[in-house]
Amino acid sequence: MNETIAVIDFETSGLGPGRGGRATEIAAVLVRGGEIVGSFASLMKTGVFVPPFIEALTGISNEMLESAPPAAEVMREVAAFTRGCPMVAHNAGFDKGFWEHELRLAEVELDPAHVFACTVLLARRLYPEAPSCKLGELARFHQLPDMGRAHRALADAQTTAHLLIHMQRQLAQDFHAELDVAPVSHELLARFQKAQKGMLKRCVGDYARQWGLKQQRELSQAA
Repeated sequence: MNETIAVIDFETSGLGPGRGGRATEIAAVLVRGGEIVGSFASLMKTGVFVPPFIEALTGISNEMLESAPPAAEVMREVAAFTRGCPMVAHNAGFDKGFWEHELRLAEVELDPAHVFACTVLLARRLYPEAPSCKLGELARFHQLPDMGRAHRALADAQTTAHLLIHMQRQLAQDFHAELDVAPVSHELLARFQKAQKGMLKRCVGDYARQWGLKQQRELSQAA
């Protein structure tokens, strides 16, 4: 299986999209076969005002956004870059909200492949011993590569991509008996993040059995 997963991250004006918030920067990092294989990043001009405390947090100023490409243009580019890829984000509900909001404003159709998995939910199940599920804390806890300043979209997306790769390896190691030959796919991640903590082995086992049955059907149809 050679699945490509798109890891995304937004920087924003601070408010949610339902309260007038807009994106100021987006990054997408492609992960395939346990490696980062591509990346996209851009500031986005929306006309939104960035308050001082957000500028101090992200380093993205109103002056920087004045010369940024229009948000609609950026969203069209990143939608094409991630076409056909399932998605991952850290605290995915936040990024999913901005992803769908900015795509609608850009009049770009939603890609049905863009189903989100969340590394926060996955971390709660895989790493109960971690000090917290904040991205920086998890990166330090697992000694992931330092990708530079936090709260910039590309650095955070790259850190999340490294965390995703670490999680896929952890799942393969911890549940090797249940998985057998089944891959640690995005489908498994999406199931695992919702499983009750006492039902994780069963979740993986059910996924592996269904994956095996699907493979058998495909082989019989091809024969």
